Amino acid sequence: MTPSTPGTAMTDDQIRELVEQILSAGMLPPIVQAGHPALRQRAAAYNGQLPADQLARLIELMRQVMHEAPGVGLAAPQLGIPLQIAVLEDQYDVDPEAAALRNRIPLEFLAILDPRYTPQGSGTAAFYEGCLSLNGLQAVVARPENVLLEYETPDGAAVQRQFSGWQARIVQHETDHLNGILYIDRAQLRSLSSNSEYAAHWAAPGIGRAREGLGFDDQPAGISVS
Repeated sequence: MTPSTPGTAMTDDQIRELVEQILSAGMLPPIVQAGHPALRQRAAAYNGQLPADQLARLIELMRQVMHEAPGVGLAAPQLGIPLQIAVLEDQYDVDPEAAALRNRIPLEFLAILDPRYTPQGSGTAAFYEGCLSLNGLQAVVARPENVLLEYETPDGAAVQRQFSGWQARIVQHETDHLNGILYIDRAQLRSLSSNSEYAAHWAAPGIGRAREGLGFDDQPAGISVS
């Protein structure tokens, strides 16, 4: 986030009405793509804009959209909703070689509100990363290997939790979304590739097929950080 990143202009009432429209549609909403204003605004801090039951329904819907995509994270702005809410989960079976290379271990489902992260130490790691809001593309992003994430749970509890490796990358990617930042803002742009060109020219022998946002392993293409 930079000082010039605009905050959402939507009022609490407008946000609540938008959420109800999406929840009442009877179908999974589309993931908005780069160019949508919600992706380039600082989302509103969660201050109880949604009744508890509506918040719970939104979180469950976001989890379904994330799984359907499929991805390991989704931020509310990716549904056009300018609220500081994100869901995270990484329970996919991963090739052991790929998992070891990326320090990737399973992440149980989390719903995080108003998250902020602080790098811990000076270590960084650079890997290809993608986004469900920039379909078909990925690029190398260097990120801190270890972060402290501060957030609130849906029931209002304040939490501080350390994340490392691939889990740290996921929480940074999703928190960035809530502040109007896309991974391409942090990427080494010379590495920007389509999924097909990445698979054709940059695949490490023996690690498998490209997964959008997660590098290489033995899963179908299309998985993304968010």
